[in-house]
Amino acid sequence: MVGRIDIFCEILLEYNKVHNISGVKSKEDILRYVEDSLYPKKFLRGRKSILDIGSGAGFPGLVIAIAYPETKVTLLEPIKKKSAFLHLAKSKLKLKNVTILSKRVEECEPFFVDLIVSRAVSNARLLIELSKKFITTQTELLLYKGSSAEKELNNIKYDMIQNGNRKYVLVIRDS
Repeated sequence: MVGRIDIFCEILLEYNKVHNISGVKSKEDILRYVEDSLYPKKFLRGRKSILDIGSGAGFPGLVIAIAYPETKVTLLEPIKKKSAFLHLAKSKLKLKNVTILSKRVEECEPFFVDLIVSRAVSNARLLIELSKKFITTQTELLLYKGSSAEKELNNIKYDMIQNGNRKYVLVIRDS
C-alpha cells in the first residue's frame, strides 16, 4: 500500500499545481489526509461495497480503495476537474475496485452499498436524506465531521470515535 500512497501523493501534488482541487501543498499534508481517511478502521474493515459522496481529491474514498483492494468503492464527484483527477489516479494506480460517477448524488440511479462515507459535504441531516436511495437495512453511514457533529446529529443515534478535532460518526439506523 505504501508504494501506491506515494504515487497518489505525486499525482495529486502535480495535478493540484494546475487545477487547484485541494488545499494540499506538500506530501506531509496529503499523508495527514490519508491518515484521517483510514483512522476509523473499525468502521471500514470487512466492507464489500462503499460509496463516497463528494470524493473531491480522493479523501476518504480513493484512499480507502487503495487500502482495501477487496472492497468495491464508488466515488461520486460532480465537479469535473476533481472527477478528472479521480479518473487519472484510478488509471495510474491501476485500481480495479473503483468506479467513478461524475454527477450529483441527486442525479444518480439507486444502487445499494454496505457503507456510505462522506467528508466535508453538507450537514449530517441533509446528507442522510440525500443518501436514502443507496441504503438497505445493512447499509451504514460514516461521516467525517468536525466540531459541530453533535449539533448536526441531534435526535440521531450514532457511534463516534474522535481523533483530535475530527469526529468519525457512524450513524445507527433503526431497522
